[in-house]
Amino acid sequence: MSEETKIEETTAAETISQDALDNFVSLKKGDTVKGTIVKIEDNQATVSLGYKYDGVIPLRELSSVQLDNAATAVQVGQEVELKVVSIDDEKEKLVLSKRAIDGEKAWEELQAKFDNSEAFDVVIADVVKGGLVADVGVRGFIPASMVERHFVEDFSDYKGRSIKVKVKEIDRENNKVILSAKEVLEADFEANKQKIIASLEPGQELEGTVQRLTPFGAFIDIGGIDGLVHVSEISWQHVAHPKDAVSEGQSVRVKVLKVDPAAGKISLSMKAAQPGPWDSAINSFNTGDIVTGTVRRIVDFGAFIEIAPGVEGLVHISQIAHRHVATPHEVLKEGQEVKAKILDFNPAQKRVSLSIKETEEAPEQAPRAERPARAPKEDHSAAIAANNQSLSFTLGERFGDKLSKFK
Repeated sequence: MSEETKIEETTAAETISQDALDNFVSLKKGDTVKGTIVKIEDNQATVSLGYKYDGVIPLRELSSVQLDNAATAVQVGQEVELKVVSIDDEKEKLVLSKRAIDGEKAWEELQAKFDNSEAFDVVIADVVKGGLVADVGVRGFIPASMVERHFVEDFSDYKGRSIKVKVKEIDRENNKVILSAKEVLEADFEANKQKIIASLEPGQELEGTVQRLTPFGAFIDIGGIDGLVHVSEISWQHVAHPKDAVSEGQSVRVKVLKVDPAAGKISLSMKAAQPGPWDSAINSFNTGDIVTGTVRRIVDFGAFIEIAPGVEGLVHISQIAHRHVATPHEVLKEGQEVKAKILDFNPAQKRVSLSIKETEEAPEQAPRAERPARAPKEDHSAAIAANNQSLSFTLGERFGDKLSKFK
């Protein structure tokens, strides 16, 4: 190698070294720097800053929430802003924190979101006792009661899920941030509810799903909102409890009875969306038919007999038996099956008159006992005349001697 070549290589090496030195940054504790992730291990991430040696971000300094692995917080090649936690040039040890920088920025952003009631997405980092934890630059906590609109028993499958939340409470001094997903869901629900309510009209028929049952009725989901089918509107037949007729998750057809936008209430009917029992009865019964029915109700003046589902007729107390009946309870009881004759059938007025006694043979009447012959009237005229004669007299005969004194 010539002397000239050696001089050129030495000059180039000196130039490179000087350039590298010029690019080296000077660092001290508390500085904010930018770097690139060059390596990820389970418990730390290595960062190139352009310093004499690379720095590391320990797992605890990667996020405000507990992490299982550094890879869940950063990726190789990602540019990050960091704060110098400690520096030891002798040991070439540079400790950095991503959490510190994220936290400083987060408080201002969270306060702005809180002030504007802004909804934003978070990823659930952990499931803890009482709720969920999300990394929002600082540790954000979502209480169990603020996760969904409905009760959730097990949150184990929420980890890693992205959900939309609002800041419910913020306290920088105590490093406290409470988030609520329920508020977002409630707002979305109300907006959707009003939109659907505005599109509903009485008489409209819809497909729905039974959401929940109560003693007084069934709540039906009709596209994101619930309407109530009162127990009396579930079926044309008598239903004691909704669970006797429908079950949760069942698909049903309903008719809109009433919409109250102000109260947000929707009244629905299942039976109104089905053919009425009287419609089917028109071609099933005629006056004079003998039918079998069930005693449903007993009243003072008679009994109501169900002769078809939803079709009841009245047996007047005078038509229960051939003998005198003081009260229907003497002969009938609810749930009893009886035969009856249709005396009058008027489906237009939903009225049926029935008779039980007309299906039974009248008992034979005992022959009326012959009355004893009345004795002929005696003729008392002669006796009366004789008596009258014996009583007849004149005033002269009775008072003659006295009357003579006045002559």
